[in-house]
Formats: sequence, C-alpha cells, structure tokens
Amino acid sequence: MAIPDYQSIMLPLLKFASDKREHSIQDAIEDLASFFRVSETELQELLPSGQQKIFDNRVGWARTYLKKAGLLDSPKRGVFVITEKGLGVLKSNPTRIDVAFLRQYPEFVEFQTVKKESKETEEVEVSVQQQTPEESLEYGYQKLRQALAQDLLGKIKTCSAVFFEKLVVELLVKMGYGGSRRDAGQAIGKSGDEGIDGIIKEDRLGLDVIYIQAKKWEGVVGRPEIMKFVGALQGQHARKGIFITTSYFTDDAMQYAKKVDSKIILIDGDELSKLMIDHDIGVAQMASYDIKRIDSDYFSEE
Repeated sequence: MAIPDYQSIMLPLLKFASDKREHSIQDAIEDLASFFRVSETELQELLPSGQQKIFDNRVGWARTYLKKAGLLDSPKRGVFVITEKGLGVLKSNPTRIDVAFLRQYPEFVEFQTVKKESKETEEVEVSVQQQTPEESLEYGYQKLRQALAQDLLGKIKTCSAVFFEKLVVELLVKMGYGGSRRDAGQAIGKSGDEGIDGIIKEDRLGLDVIYIQAKKWEGVVGRPEIMKFVGALQGQHARKGIFITTSYFTDDAMQYAKKVDSKIILIDGDELSKLMIDHDIGVAQMASYDIKRIDSDYFSEE
C-alpha cells in the first residue's frame, strides 16, 4: 500500500504507546511499518532533499503533534510515553485522530497557530494538511523551482545570439571553467547562426580545453548534429566537448554521444535552466529560510 500520511499515523501511534512503556521513535517506525504494511522500497523513499526518509518523517511529525496536544510525553531524551490524557482518548474509542481532532486541545491550537494573515493562507494549509511541514516546504520549493526553470527557458529563447553567448560564458565561469570572465570571453570566439562555437579552458591554468557548441533551437537535436559536433572535435584535435541547446536531444543522439571516444556532455534546455538557477545566472534570490532543530547534544549533561 502507499505510504500513509502523517495524520493517518496518529491513532495507530497512540495505540502503539498504550502499553504505558517508554518507546523510541525507531521502535514506533518499525511497528507502524508492519501495521501499515509499508514495503521495504517505500520505507527507503526520501524527501526531495534526500536528507530523510518520508515514512520516518511522517511518524516523527505524528508523534510531535500528539505531544503538542498532550497525548504523548517525552520523559527523557529519545523516548516518548503515553499520558493519562492519551489513555483517556483511547478509551473513547475514536475512529481517527487528525489535526481537526487535536484542535479540541488549547495547547495544540496554540502550537499550530502561526497567526494566519489571510483566508488564502488558511486554504493553502487545508489543501496540504496531509503533508508534514517539511514535506510542504520541500514539495512547494520543488514546484517553485520547476516553474522558475520553465519561465527562465522561455526567456532564454527570446534572447539574441550575442546575449546567449554571454549567458553561456557566465554560466561556464560560475561552474569553474575558463579561469576568469575575461579569459572565457576570449576563448569562446565568434557568434554563429543562433548559437556559438568555440573553446574554453577546463581550468584556470588552461591544462586542457573544451570545445563548445551552443544552439538556440526550437526543434529537437538529433544524431546528425551530434555527428557534426564530433567531427568538429576531431578537426580541432579536441578530446572534450559540451553541446548546449535550448531544446532537447533525441534518444539516438544521446546514445551516440555515449559511444564515441571523445568525452561529450549534452545539456538540453531543461538542464540549462536548472544549472542557471543553481549558479545564480539570470535569477535573483527573493527569500531565504533557515530550518533549524534542537541540538540534543548541546543539552546533554553527561
């Protein structure tokens, strides 16, 4: 079955703690994984950041919400135990415990109230309530990034060939190639028809060079174009090349690039826009958020 959302985990987690014993979060994860029949593959699924497993994250947030409502407590570091209030809830035999259920407790309402500033904010919260806060933040970030990449690529396609040359140079320098902006600009050479062709230093010392072809194309780039590029590399006695396009490559073109002796990197429009975002080319930071957690080691008196 699919990984349960964190609200669906709340009641089974409270029942798991009903023996009044102290439990670790890892014990809960193992028990609940069995209860929900979460597969081994699903247990290994990670959040977009790759920093935490989705199921572990959801169990952790289910525990946090139950604690904030006073149904669970943490008598010492790393463990949790059910409270008398929690036992009372189980005696009432609820069919489900979720955010709406927990809002009957003032301490939980106080915890959850982030002072909603508008009706729109509240509507967004309701629509993502099955996600943990980290998931909402991370998936929201991914959507914003994807939308930005699409807008960025659309903007690139409206630029002149000369501006596209400047853009590629800036990106390669930010990625560590060319030594300096001036060196890279000299190495690139003349603009071509809706693209640029030239060479750039692989490192600051110029121990090796990379041949570059960049095309502002709308149509798909096929194998014939890559074959021409390989021929150009051979003519320059070059061993490395980068082919950049604002469109995309056919499977045949990508397979061919892998088979040739020269090392060729293909960068399509989607990858180009993502690299620009990663290296702050053509984008500006609008906001930044630092996500912090308790440093348990700091409070350890051992």
